[in-house]
Amino acid sequence: MKFSPHEYQRYCIGRILDTPMLGLFLDMGLGKTVITLTAINELIYNRFAVRRVLIIAPKKVAEATWSAEAEKWEHLRHLRFSLILGPEQRRIRAVCANADVYVINRENVVWLVDYLRNGWRFDMVVIDESSSFKSHRAKRFKSLTWIRPHVRRLVELTGTPAPNSLADLWAQLYLLDEGARLGRNITAFRESFFRANTHGGHFTTYEETDGAAQEIQQRISDICISMKAEDYLQLPDLVFDVVPVVLDPKAQKAYNEMEREMLLQIDEEVIDAGSAAALSNKLLQLCNGAVYTGTGAEWVKLHDCKLEAFLELIERLNGQPALVFYNFRHDRDRLLEVLGKKRVRILQTKEDADAWNHRELDVLLAHPASCAYGLNLQHGGNHVIWFGLNWSLELFLQANKRLHRQGQTSNVFVHELAVQNSRDTDVIAALQDKDATQDALIESLKVRIKRIKEENR
Repeated sequence: MKFSPHEYQRYCIGRILDTPMLGLFLDMGLGKTVITLTAINELIYNRFAVRRVLIIAPKKVAEATWSAEAEKWEHLRHLRFSLILGPEQRRIRAVCANADVYVINRENVVWLVDYLRNGWRFDMVVIDESSSFKSHRAKRFKSLTWIRPHVRRLVELTGTPAPNSLADLWAQLYLLDEGARLGRNITAFRESFFRANTHGGHFTTYEETDGAAQEIQQRISDICISMKAEDYLQLPDLVFDVVPVVLDPKAQKAYNEMEREMLLQIDEEVIDAGSAAALSNKLLQLCNGAVYTGTGAEWVKLHDCKLEAFLELIERLNGQPALVFYNFRHDRDRLLEVLGKKRVRILQTKEDADAWNHRELDVLLAHPASCAYGLNLQHGGNHVIWFGLNWSLELFLQANKRLHRQGQTSNVFVHELAVQNSRDTDVIAALQDKDATQDALIESLKVRIKRIKEENR
């Protein structure tokens, strides 16, 4: 695909090139990933300004999103990626590999700094979701401060740099300028912009002083860019975001074995609509992480990889509510379990819809067949998450329209969680081509069956 950047994307790319330490605070859907990779490509191959780039990201994003984004665009496909993930020996090999871009999950930052010590080899660092480095007490933050003098370029990416309060900004800005703008330590920052409330000596909280927000904004404006989606995309717009999910080795092995066993039992020449639908549903269950064991409601768990990616996506929304579509009942049960203390409802009654539209919920769980038509949910939020994908193009389009309709004041983002190189990706390809028909379902299965049988010879 050829990349034709919007004007705001050109501006952001230019700022990364011209500003060695930059906070790029862009809403989800504005293209932070392609903007950053385009600048990285320019810095490495045209300006020879950097040699190796380290990207720090949430685990599931590290596994798939960055390399998949580069593969999508013609001008980025030559970039070489090394994923510093998994067991220690694999991480060590990845660190030593010859690549342009190295991607690590944020939980392994402390390990990496300790492993390299004085041999730090990355001259540019990108922190994806920098708000996860907002705590000045966290080990990951302290580790980055130790190697910060060895980093020539740093880019911080997030949509919500201060999700809870202005206090969340200090650690992120310290990594950019080592305290030049907001104070050399957290105490100086608090004394400048907050007043302490000791609550009678029991505990202390900090409240912003008058004008603190404006003063902070003025001080950091030269090294931070903040853009909201509604300012740069036509409203209301519908933005699709495929969130790639990579299975861990154990889950991938289980998936491959079960998929192979099921596909080998089917003759691709005589497969009909009924058997194709049943087989496709079973493969989609495998992608989601659980399968029914028989004709009843009993099911067994296979993996949590998609659930982990879902929770990371919820974290990146930073409190923005999400309408979540599930495909199977065990998807719903597992989602309810991991959401824990979030304000969650299953869409069943008018009261559930009203609670969503009144912004009383963090997550509204729904099956697409139960709410694809007629319901107005546009007042409750602007993020749709497809945890379990559905082969029906009509249901897919109509379900998304529950938020993307008259009265919606923000762009609607549709996030599709998809296990890579699986039945998930078959469904997404069909939905994107608007070819999610019964014939397409059967033909795509025939391709998979034929490939499996050839591999098994």
